[in-house]
Parts: sequence; C-alpha cells; structure tokens
Amino acid sequence: MQNRRHQLYVAGIGLFLLALITGMIFPSLANPRMGLSAHLVGLLGGLFVVALGVIWPEKNLPPNLDTLAFYLVIFGAYGNLCTTFLAATFATNRLTPLAGSGRPALNWQENIVTTGLVLSSIAMVTVCLLLLWGLRRRRKQ
Repeated sequence: MQNRRHQLYVAGIGLFLLALITGMIFPSLANPRMGLSAHLVGLLGGLFVVALGVIWPEKNLPPNLDTLAFYLVIFGAYGNLCTTFLAATFATNRLTPLAGSGRPALNWQENIVTTGLVLSSIAMVTVCLLLLWGLRRRRKQ
C-alpha cells in the first residue's frame, strides 16, 4: 500500500513538472491556445494523481481492481497531457473545436488525437468509478 502511495506521489509530481515545462513552451506551438490547455490539463492531472496518493489507503478494492485503478490513473493522466500536447503541436480541431486552430490538420493527426483523448477519458472515468466504489465499501475490522 505504501509503495502505491509513493508511486502516485512520484507520478503526480512528474506530471506536474512536465506540465510546467509545457507551460514554458506553449507559445511556440502550432496552436498556443491548445498548448495552454495541455499545460492546465497536466497541472490538474498532477494534482489529481498526488491527491489520489493521499486517499489511496482509504479505499477497499479487490487486488485486481486496485491494480487496474492504479495503472488506469497513470495512463489516463499522462495520456491526457500527451494527447493535448499533440493536439497543440498538430493544430487539430476535431474533438477540440473551441480550442482548435481553425486550420485543417492531417487526417492521421486528427485520428491520433481523437484516439488518445477518448482512451484517456475512458480511463479517468473508470478510475473515478472504481475509486468511488472502493471508498463506499467498508473495510473488515
């Protein structure tokens, strides 16, 4: 249990650091508005992962679901930052029309960003559902 907490702390701070670096370079990306989104997604994702490290011992999940939740949160948080960064680099528009560049991106670039955003969203929703379920379950004394 302590090892997972430590791993979540390290992963969260690492993600926060990557978001800070993204914040330094986003003005030079093809779509700076999406770069700002990537920066904010990374900051919030890093804080979320660290917060999960704090509450991790409070949940009661079977070992296989505990492991699944752990890997999904890492995948979802990092995947979201990477995908939004790619969206800023490629200047895609399909799933992010409000922050999109207004310029057409290549179809393969749109497909990569769409796949990444959908998968990371599914991962994070699944993590939240698992953790809510695990927090509601009573621990046996």
